[in-house]
Amino acid sequence: MRFLNWIDCGVIGLYFAILITIGRILQKRATSSMDNYFLGGRRVPWWLLGVSGMAAWLDMTGTMVITSFLFMMGPRGLFVEFRGGAGLVLIFLLLWQGKWHRRSGCMTQAEWMIFRFGSGTAGNIARLMAVISTMVFNMGLLIYSFFGGGLFLSMFLPWQPWVCMLILLIVTIIYTAEAGFLGVVVTDLFQMLIVVFAAIFIAVMALTKLQGYEGTLSDLAQQVTGNLNWTSSLPSLHTEMPAGYEQFSGLLFVTLFYLAKTIIQGLGVGGEPKYFGARSDRECGLLSFLCGWLMSIRWFLMIGFVILGLFLVQEQFQDKGVLARTTELIKAEVKEADARQWSSIISELMNHPDRFSPELIAGIENELGPDWANKISLVSFEGTTNTERILPAVLLSYVPMGVRGLILVALLAAAMSTFNSFINMTTAFFTKDIYQNYIRPQASNRQLMYVSYIFGVVFVGVSFLLAFTIRNINDIWEWITMGLAGGLIVPLFLRLFWWRFNGGGFFVGTLVGLTASILVRIYAQDMPGWQQFILTTVIGVGGSIIGTYYSKPTEQSVLETFYRKTRPLGLWGPLRQVLNEDQRRRTRKEHWNDLLASPFAFFWGVTILLIPMQLMIGTYRAAAITAGILALSLIGLYWFWYRHLPQVDLLSAEIENTRE
Repeated sequence: MRFLNWIDCGVIGLYFAILITIGRILQKRATSSMDNYFLGGRRVPWWLLGVSGMAAWLDMTGTMVITSFLFMMGPRGLFVEFRGGAGLVLIFLLLWQGKWHRRSGCMTQAEWMIFRFGSGTAGNIARLMAVISTMVFNMGLLIYSFFGGGLFLSMFLPWQPWVCMLILLIVTIIYTAEAGFLGVVVTDLFQMLIVVFAAIFIAVMALTKLQGYEGTLSDLAQQVTGNLNWTSSLPSLHTEMPAGYEQFSGLLFVTLFYLAKTIIQGLGVGGEPKYFGARSDRECGLLSFLCGWLMSIRWFLMIGFVILGLFLVQEQFQDKGVLARTTELIKAEVKEADARQWSSIISELMNHPDRFSPELIAGIENELGPDWANKISLVSFEGTTNTERILPAVLLSYVPMGVRGLILVALLAAAMSTFNSFINMTTAFFTKDIYQNYIRPQASNRQLMYVSYIFGVVFVGVSFLLAFTIRNINDIWEWITMGLAGGLIVPLFLRLFWWRFNGGGFFVGTLVGLTASILVRIYAQDMPGWQQFILTTVIGVGGSIIGTYYSKPTEQSVLETFYRKTRPLGLWGPLRQVLNEDQRRRTRKEHWNDLLASPFAFFWGVTILLIPMQLMIGTYRAAAITAGILALSLIGLYWFWYRHLPQVDLLSAEIENTRE
């Protein structure tokens, strides 16, 4: 292999072998019951669930996308990723959503629909729609992850991106299907340790490179990116953006819009296996808190790649015109080339130049030099720097062979920990909520395991095939976080905050929102993300309201049981009488403490991601201010949140005893 030596290949092979071995070892325990398979028997320690949450959110493709924005914008790229990549929904999981879902005692979010809307027609159609919408959403995330993983690996392995995607797919299916949720969290711990090593190594490399540089990082970034305020940490009214990314130039307004979207979305999340599998309300909060701190490691890793990327682009493309000329040479020979095929064409050129005409290779070498194979990955379809490939290009050019295999494994760990979480969650939905509930209620545990295996294979297979429809990583990420999220966000929000909202409202609202987002994807791919979000959200609101008032209210007994166990915030006035006065007082106090803690949680969530970047790029005054904000945030979180976390949920037990 041209870009990996035998040590690198051995490290990657050993990594895959360890994952499969873990799956085999845990198989017997994981498959002893459905509860063990999908939730680890609800006995997994909170810290391990927190590690698993961090690993699930730290995906390879997302890391490449965020690195791309940090390269173009500096630390301010964080604010673009308020749309989904910054993980701000953790704030709501930490304070409210995690514990509200855990209190239900359910196994999946679809099963939770019966708990919320009852076991009649309304509850069952809501449950079915929850399964369908979650499968579509997770499929979108898998498509996005497969595409990015294939794009990444094709720069190092002598195969096209689809072959690399297939390898990731097969290995992930093997160990996820065998060991279920328990296998997911154990392998996530192993993979998190590898990511920590990679972050330290890349950060040290970047700082060493900066120390040997005679100029300033600000000047270097301006020369390479054209961004005049690259080192700034504040969202400005306007920032310079390259062609194709103009919609992000009004950064302040983009930030505010994405923040509003994240708040609405965050108030509807929580139906994740780790929260259903947590042992107490306290553990729901602690695992989210730990997950947030661990996520900051990712930002050390990404800004390290960005710093090295600035040096790399400056060294390789002092004349930016060579990028456009090289693109024209390739398009002149491969006349059918389009944006969707570009990554495969570049991979072929890097690994199999003999498959192209000698004239093309000679022309590329004339433009890029004799080491053109190490440079061409950064040539985009538009004839500019392909910022989505900054991360793998740095790995290819700066990290020495031998160590390169270890860093590759760390990024593979990020990809596969994301794959396994999506696969485990989706197979749980299908097996528990469709097959066992509607098709074969009396199925044995062994039969349910086989159904999980088969569905998992089919699900990832379809996702794999659909990955070929993507133009670039940001294209699919924009649709998932804006168009698709907007179509699903309203019913998920209303189910927790409005007593009158019912199963009919959830079914109609989700159906029309999901349909609208899919139609946008098919017929209006070039629609800006903010327009996608507004359009699909408005349609979701209309469908939810119409469905709610054109169907019967949820039965009073179902609502009382739901409110008694969950005790959510919001428009629940008619249900509050199910609690006695003392219980209502304590519930109000819990709500007020969580509300007062929310601004502190927000600034905590932002500052722990911003400080690593400020320290790495040397803006120490800004880092000191951010550290002060972080300190105040932690004090507020301690006073309003942490010291009120119960060791045991005595109020829930008391309410249940009162009912009896």
